[in-house]
Amino acid sequence: MDEVLQVYTAASSQESAQRLARGAVAARLAAGSQILGPVESVFWHEGSFGTGQEWQVLLKTSRARYAELEGYLREHHEWSNPEIVATPVVAGSADYLSWVHDTVSGEGPQG
Repeated sequence: MDEVLQVYTAASSQESAQRLARGAVAARLAAGSQILGPVESVFWHEGSFGTGQEWQVLLKTSRARYAELEGYLREHHEWSNPEIVATPVVAGSADYLSWVHDTVSGEGPQG
């Protein structure tokens, strides 16, 4: 079975985060998503120090679908250089990992 990844991005508003999450899941680029926020961010951007509120989007996908998910996020994101970071799931329940794989591969129920 293909490796499961958790993919993180951030958005400037809850509505933007929801739009990214819904589109990715509807297209089966991710099996599911959670939206967390608002969170306070502290960062350097274009040579300036800043702070602000953001909404985090956590998406679950497979390594095989990662490139397509990243492409979707880049195309639909409001920012020109959004945070898009993937981390491998090194352990998890077999049923959950199978659900992620089956959902993004199109093998799961169309439910």
